[in-house]
Amino acid sequence: MVMERQEKIVDGFRFLPPGLAAWIRTFIPKEDFQGEIPWTPLAKPLDRTSFALVTSAGISLKTQPPFDMEREKREPLWGAPTWRSIPRGTSQQDIQVNHLHVNMNPILQDVDVILPLHRMAELEEEGVIGAFAPHSYSFYGYQFQVTGFLQSAIAPIAEHMREEGVEAVLLTPT
Repeated sequence: MVMERQEKIVDGFRFLPPGLAAWIRTFIPKEDFQGEIPWTPLAKPLDRTSFALVTSAGISLKTQPPFDMEREKREPLWGAPTWRSIPRGTSQQDIQVNHLHVNMNPILQDVDVILPLHRMAELEEEGVIGAFAPHSYSFYGYQFQVTGFLQSAIAPIAEHMREEGVEAVLLTPT
């Protein structure tokens, strides 16, 4: 029996008030992206490259403050412009997930579905990658005011990765 593959559509506006969703959609171009996609090839082979993980899934340690979903409920254009550092040895029991625009259940069952800490450590052990950085990073992926977010979160994350000798990043967006 041949089964047809059905396309699954993800509604990124599901939790927004309809009027706000309609307004935000006005900023999304109707035509397909035209132009070059920015891409930098690796400077050296995978097995000699140091990697870090970055996710927009709103993951934090239970010992860290959670991402502020309550404020976003009151102010729909505010998106918790902070970040968290996640040590590479973090276990499933150590994490919490706070994000209004993500189904948190799969992540709470297995953090590796969005932040593959354990898979990256295995790739390092097997010699597939050169090194897996001591820390991975997480932020709240719903950011409407991106300029301030780049300064308050992305710049410090980049600096931490630079200090840890990270040469490549695997981004797991939500």
